[in-house]
Amino acid sequence: MNKTKNKITKDTMLVEVMAQESGKEVLAKHKVPCLICPMAQYEIHDLTVGDVCKMYGVDLKKLLEDLNKINSSKK
Repeated sequence: MNKTKNKITKDTMLVEVMAQESGKEVLAKHKVPCLICPMAQYEIHDLTVGDVCKMYGVDLKKLLEDLNKINSSKK
């Protein structure tokens, strides 16, 4: 199985996505509330992208597509 090192998956930690400004923009586009939640700075180290999608009803497939588009454009 060939895995891309920087591919964002449902198991990617939210902190990794939020470390990039473009990652924050994609999360905002998908209305992920972690950007404005005061507890987010504590929780993002324990939550995966998949966890957040389950909690807030975000379409995981679409979110991952958008995150990986910006991720692949930086290579």
